[in-house]
Formats: sequence, C-alpha cells, structure tokens
Amino acid sequence: MSLYTTAGQITITCNKRLAPYVEMEVKELGFTPDETFVTGVRLTGTINDCIRLNLNLRCASQVLYSLKQFDAVNADDIYKNLAGYPWEKLIPADGYFSITSNVLNPTINNSMFANLRVKDAIVDRMREKTGKRPNTGAELSGAVIHLFWKNESAEVFIDTSGDSLARHGYRKIPGRAPMLEALASATILATRWDKASPFVNPMCGSGTVAIEAALIATNTRPGLFRLNYAFMHFIGYNEHIYLNEMEVLNNQIKDVPGLRIIATDYSDMAIINARKNAIAAGVADLIEFSVCDFEATNVPEGGKGVMFMNPEYGDRLGTESELEATYKRIGDIMKKKCGGYFGYIFTGNLDLAKKIGLKAKRRIEFYTSIIDCRLMEYELYEGSRRMVREEEV
Repeated sequence: MSLYTTAGQITITCNKRLAPYVEMEVKELGFTPDETFVTGVRLTGTINDCIRLNLNLRCASQVLYSLKQFDAVNADDIYKNLAGYPWEKLIPADGYFSITSNVLNPTINNSMFANLRVKDAIVDRMREKTGKRPNTGAELSGAVIHLFWKNESAEVFIDTSGDSLARHGYRKIPGRAPMLEALASATILATRWDKASPFVNPMCGSGTVAIEAALIATNTRPGLFRLNYAFMHFIGYNEHIYLNEMEVLNNQIKDVPGLRIIATDYSDMAIINARKNAIAAGVADLIEFSVCDFEATNVPEGGKGVMFMNPEYGDRLGTESELEATYKRIGDIMKKKCGGYFGYIFTGNLDLAKKIGLKAKRRIEFYTSIIDCRLMEYELYEGSRRMVREEEV
C-alpha cells in the first residue's frame, strides 16, 4: 500500500515560538493536531495530506512523515535498523536523495557521520534489491530522508518538504537584516488586523512584512511560488493530487476591495528592492510604496487599521544610544497620527521599547536567529482619551 494514502504520524516543524501559529493554520485547513510542542505540531495523516500542508502553511519549516522508530545506542545501530527497511519501495533506483538529521547522542560528535550511516544503509539495501543505487548529495532537490536521534531514541522520516518552507520563494533581494518570511507571517497573524482595514508599514526594508500582509489578505498561499518539493521524488507520487491542490490555491485567491497596504522607507534602494520583491510575489499593485522618513508616512484617517514597525534594535545594524531617539519618535508619531489604530513594534531590545512611551497592551514572544524578541501591541485611542505612558515594559 502506498504511503501517500496510508495514515501515519506527521510532524510539522517550525522555528522557536511559531508553533501556536502553525497550529492555527493546521486547524484552519481542517486538520486536528494531536500535539503542539515548542517547535512544531503533530497530527495524523497521509503523505497526500503532507502535499496540502506544504502548499498552504506560511509559518512552518518542514513537514515530516514518520517511517520508523527504534532504539539506537550508536551509529552501527542506526545502520542495522535501516538496512532492512524496504527503501526500494520508496526511492527510485535511478533517483537522487539526500539525508538531513537532528542528532544529540553522546557517541556522535559530528552529525554528518550519522547521515553517512543512514545513506550507507539505504544504498546497500537498494543495491542488494535492485542491482542499482541512487545518486546522493547535500542539495535538497530530490527525495529527502530525515533522522531524528536523541540519546538512544531514533526516528526516521520522509521529509516531504525538502528546502525549508520558512522561505516562501518570492524574495529575490533580501536587503539588510531581513525578517524570515515565516516569522513575518506569524507576527501578522498575531496582530488584531482584520485583513481589510489599512496596514501601514514604515521602515519596510525589503518589504517582507508588507508583502506577507498582502498575501495573507488575499489568501495567496506560499505553494504558488515554488515548483519543487521533496514529496515529488518518492515512488507513489501522483502528480494529479498536486495539480488539484494547486488549482485550489489559485481559485481561493480573493480580491479585497479598498485594501490599503502602505510601505515606506527612507532608503531609495530599499523601496526599489521591496517593489521588485512585491512584483515577484504578484502583489505590487496592492502595496503603496514611497520613499520618506517614517514620520512622513501617510496614515489613512478614520480606519481601524494597523501600524506595524520593525525598527533596528542595536544588535546588528545600529547602536542602542543612537536608537533611543528613534524609538521616542516612533511613540510620538503613533500618538499623533494613529488614533483608532493598533500599533505594533517588533523589537529585540526591551530597553529601547521603553522609549516609545506608551503602555503595551500585549507583549507577544517571538524569536529571531538567536535574539529573544517581542511584538509590542499598543491600543492607540482616538480623540481625547488619555494614553497611559509606560513606566515598565
């Protein structure tokens, strides 16, 4: 029986602190999670279900389908347990495959050795059963097998994704310190934006946040920007399933009359690059780009919109002392121009966030690279209602 139609355990991985948003997406697709953990979500389904997940998920990294769990004290145990698995029923003898791994075992000081033992087991088995051996390499362009090995517990998966889903495929020019697309999507999903009111994004950089906002509002899924997945390279793959899912993706894109997404940056080159990225994503006509200081950004009046800013926070691009005045100006401009909006500041520097001078309604935890970050939410009242100055972030 083909694994494409056989139910098994699916593990969807993601970057740290994105799991709640992956869970939200999984439920919206009609799946029921069995478990949500720090870096992912588990559910039960087929590899055909994995196809749908790969094409739709914005916040995930990999979609893994479990093949086998076993005990392994050392790398020889890995080989012995996998050499007897019927790989010839999964991987074409004239195909290409890669091995990835996540290894934490006291007998291994280089995960590449564990990868080598997995590869040897697969190749030896297939040579014995078919008289041929597939090509192998590090490039994730064909079938991908993933090993998770912690202490003496090992599990082997089909990685149905291949290259990470966290990069959505449209961004050709990343710019300086770009936000990962999956993280940008998660931060937008964490806001109170209704996907119809104005979304204002000063300091837009390469445009990732504004582009993801346009894609989310129009229900445009990441699968439309990518043509190759690892699930396409295993025996049993039915291209009609994939093409049907792609048709669904195309048909579910929607128009949002009156939608205004405004993205600005003081850098001419940043706006040029952001516009190029937006063209690649097919949403350039939905975003109003302009070159200006963030204080001069046009904020539509009378709407219950969102102001979203991702300022520098001193770790990579600037120094903290130089940025204190910038954060104070951010607070001033939100108070003066954004009445009725929700304001959001994504930062990895909570000391700088205090300079904004407003009381945060929520502090939503995120993580970027190795930096502990917060998405600060501010309710920006209209009229004469007094804004509470923040004393402690």
